[in-house]
Formats: sequence, structure tokens, C-alpha cells
Amino acid sequence: MRRSSYLFTSESVSEGHPDKVCDRISDAVVDAYLAAEPEARVACETLATTNRVVIAGEVRGPASITKDTVIELARDAIKDIGYEQDGFHWKNAEIDVYLHAQSAHIAQGVDASGNKDEGAGDQGIMFGYACTETPDLMPAPIYYAHKILENARKAKTGDAAKLGPDAKSQVTVRYENGRPVSATQIVLSTQHLDESLSSDDVRRIVEPHIRQTLPEGWISADTIWHVNPTGKFVIGGPDGDCGLTGRKIIVDTYGGAAPHGGGAFSGKDPTKVDRSAAYAARYLAKNVVAAGLADRCTLQLSYAIGVAKPLSIYVDLHDTGHVDEGKLEAVLMDAMDLSPRGIRTHLGLNRPIYARTSAYGHFGRKPDADGGFSWERTDLADRLKAAFR
Repeated sequence: MRRSSYLFTSESVSEGHPDKVCDRISDAVVDAYLAAEPEARVACETLATTNRVVIAGEVRGPASITKDTVIELARDAIKDIGYEQDGFHWKNAEIDVYLHAQSAHIAQGVDASGNKDEGAGDQGIMFGYACTETPDLMPAPIYYAHKILENARKAKTGDAAKLGPDAKSQVTVRYENGRPVSATQIVLSTQHLDESLSSDDVRRIVEPHIRQTLPEGWISADTIWHVNPTGKFVIGGPDGDCGLTGRKIIVDTYGGAAPHGGGAFSGKDPTKVDRSAAYAARYLAKNVVAAGLADRCTLQLSYAIGVAKPLSIYVDLHDTGHVDEGKLEAVLMDAMDLSPRGIRTHLGLNRPIYARTSAYGHFGRKPDADGGFSWERTDLADRLKAAFR
């Protein structure tokens, strides 16, 4: 049985974190291919270090997307993030592209042909999670760790303009009787472009945004602050630390509050179930909670490469449910086609909607009018409720 009173911590990183720079570039490549050809296949990995970016992977799509196109996409992403520093500059960085054709042996297992439906792009397990701790049905620690950085990013005027793109946050939340009630410790490390700033100076800049982000009453005299605890943080981003695509999978999902199947999302087109089935699992779990069937829901899906239907579905309502979990599994399988093509069709995933997911989490976001974050909709809730009347 889950403890009712405890501390739990989650971290987030900004869009200027080296790994997130790489996620952004990889997803910009995915978007470019899908915009040109909705059925394109992309598996794109990016490495970034001091004034150097390496992009590699496998693609199948239009010849109109050339090496020069990809280089321009990378420069645009770096510029938008805000890197114009001596050690990492959107204009001066050396960018190498090593994208090549997708393996025909992988393609034959995934493509539909004859009587064979399109199969999963790989084997694996994917998890979805939802809970009633926040308005967007996310665990509170990761939700507010994201919001701290996202709100600080939006406040780039006045003294906040002295801060750089690279930042990390961490929130320790106290739970009483199973509900989040306060922040016991807050960590924020942010790059600053003005070398004269001390840790105290940085705290004066960021503290108002943090206080506005967290729920009223969560910060008290007992809350412990760690703002730039190591001192100066001027050299940041890929100049300070090498970045790689897909290295922040816990930041991308539930901050450690739920299991993770192990597969990263960024740089992958939606035929890859590492991405699309994780989105589907979140979508189903969120609709279960939105329907009032439980206060918490963990959902697992599993797939085999080349096989269309999931091998299994598992639901855990953590003793907060009002329905039978076995029946709920059957209802969910009936409510949505969980084949790779079924997921892409239901959620409208064959669109250029992925660069925006590369920072501040793939979950707990508002659905966009153009189909972005479609897995955050709760349009199945009424159907799920009706199944148990």
C-alpha cells in the first residue's frame, strides 16, 4: 500500500539544456519530413558540444529535404532557443549531417502489405499515467518543476534578460494523506550572461516567478531554497556539457512518479511505438481519471516489431478505482484501436507537431488547435463512464 505521508522530488530542464537542444533539433527534422510527407519515416539522433552539432539516423521521405535543409533547421532551432554565445552560436556552429535511408529489413516488418496490417516499428513496453494532483492530471512535483522553467522562460524582460537559455529546476513536495500540500525544497540552477551576478542576485530575479508558479501556501518560512548552489553558471548549454537526443526520458514523462518503458520520444516519427503508444497510454490513463473512474491510473502497453496489435494491456488503479480493473482493460481495448496506425489516426499524429514537445514535458500540456498534444484531450471520458453504468 502506498504511504500517505512522504516527500517526493522531480526535476525539469529548460529548452536550453544541452540534451533538450538535441531533442529540439531532432524533432524539427521529424516535423520537416512529416510536413512534406505525412507517411515519412524518421529516426533522428543529435549530438551537440562546443560549437558543433552532429545529426545522424535513418529516414524515408522526400528528396526535397536535403542536407542543407537539415542544417538550416538546426540553426533555426538553436537561434530560437537563444544561443548566440562564443562557445555555441547558431550562426557559427559546425553542423554535420549523416542521415541515410531506412533499413529495408526494418521497413518490411513495419509496412502494410497484402493482408498484413502495418506493424509496430519495434518491440517494447510503454506506460501512461494520470492522477488528480494537478488541473492537468499530472503528478505535482514534475508539473510544477516544468512550470517554474516555462514561466521563467516567458519572463525575458528586465533583470530576467540577464539569464541564459540553460537551466534546471527541482521541486520536493510534501504529501499528507496522499495529497501534495507544500514545497519543502526548491532547486533552480540557471545560466546567467552577466558574470557579475551572485547566487543571491539570481535568486532575487527568479524567486518572484517561482512564487507565482506554485500553489498558494506551498512556500513557507520552512521552505529551503537552492538557487545556483555551486556559484557562477556562465558557461552553459552544449559548450558546458555535451548533449544527446533522448537522454531526459523521466523529465519528458512523469518525473519518476510512474514507470517508464525505457524508450525516448524525440527524433522518432509516430510509427515508432516508443513515441505513439506512450502518447496513447497517457491519453487512455488521463481519460480514465477524467471520467472519475479512479484518482490514479497507470497503464502499460506492449508491442512486438512487425505486429499490429498490442501484446498486452495492463491497468493499475492503485486502490483508488471505482471499477473493476480487468473489465476496464477490455473497455479501453474496445474504445481505441491500439495498432500503430489506429493510434496515429485516432490522435492525428502524422503532422508536424513535435518540436513543441521537446521541452517542458510531453504530458500535462494543453491540446493545440492544430492537433498538437492531442493525447491530452479527454474526449473519451464520457464513453468510459457510460461503459460502467
